[in-house]
Formats: sequence, C-alpha cells, structure tokens
Amino acid sequence: MKIALIGATGYVGAPLLQEALNRGHQVTALVRHPQKLSAHPQLNAIETDVHDSTALAEQLRGHDAVISAFNPGWGVAEIREQFIAGSRSIIAASKQAGIKRLLVVGGAGSLYVTPGVQLIDTPDFPAEYKEGAEGARQALNMLYEEAQLEWTFLSPAALLVPGPRTGKFRLGHDELLMNGDEPGSISVADLAVALIDETERPQHIRQRFTVAY
Repeated sequence: MKIALIGATGYVGAPLLQEALNRGHQVTALVRHPQKLSAHPQLNAIETDVHDSTALAEQLRGHDAVISAFNPGWGVAEIREQFIAGSRSIIAASKQAGIKRLLVVGGAGSLYVTPGVQLIDTPDFPAEYKEGAEGARQALNMLYEEAQLEWTFLSPAALLVPGPRTGKFRLGHDELLMNGDEPGSISVADLAVALIDETERPQHIRQRFTVAY
C-alpha cells in the first residue's frame, strides 16, 4: 500500500514507520524535521505543517490510507487547542485529497472505566496529561460526526510503554482493558502491529478500538 504517515518521528510514529516499512509498504513520512529519518528505498520523507490543510491535502493525494500519529508534544503550551486544531486540519485535508481511509492514534483518556465515565474524568487521572488527553478526546468526537471518511481511532492501553514486538495482545472497543485490578499495558511496537494490521485488513471502520496485553 501507499501510506501517508503523519508524525513518523515521534514516540508512536517511529514504531509505526518501522512496522509499515518491514511489511513492504511505501510510506510518505510527513514530519516537521525530515532530516531525522534515515534513508530507505520505500520511504519518502517530506516536511509538513499539519495546520496548513491545503498544503497537507496536496501531500496526501494519491495515497491509499492516511495514518495520523500527530501529537503537538506534551511540553507544548495550549496542547489541547493545538491537538484539536491539528486534528481538524488532518480530517479536512484527507477529505480534500479524496482519501477515504484515515487511521488515528489517540489516547486512553476517552476509554470508559464504568458506563458513562471515561478515564480522563476519574479523580486519579494525571494532571500533567489532562490537557493533551482532552484534545485527543475531542479529536475522537470529531470523527464520530464524520460520515465521509472510513476512519478508525486506536486508543492504546492506559500504560503505553517501550518494549518488544510480540504480536500478541487483546483487542477491545470502548472500555479500558484491565489486568485484574491494574490497568493494562501495551508496547509502542505492538501498538504499531495492531494499527498496521487494521490498515491492511480493516475490522473497525468508523469505530474506536483499543489494545492491551
């Protein structure tokens, strides 16, 4: 496939890039700093600004799918507003480019811990992640209202950690996956496996899903 990957140098994006290349896909990496990426025969790295939806649409045109691992950065001021604006631009650019398939990596904050209660709204949710998690929740809400795109939103487990690629994990939908009384975890490498699996063999069109060990 021809895949456009937004945020290919990030904590989540880098394993996604590696997984896609290892499976033989042609990847256009849309990043702020293309020089960070090593040359690869299946890789085309392009400098992009996700907030310029017109220019982004031209860069996305001709791809089979768009994968967004966009995150403004946890240290960025106004991360919630940046997350919402960037997500809105990516959705608009995908439609303008005539692409149907958009896969988005979001956060665990919008997963439900009990009926009607999302993780982000629980008392113990870490304050330092709340603004970014709220931005990701709003991005998911935008997609729920999106009828034109064949979108998928992947929420990781509560604990998204470095670790090996095992290819073995559980899939869920809107509820936080647990290991007994403890929140579940997933490595970024296995998160990438799950999302590239979904890219190749769609199982969650216009749905959110989650993964954990």
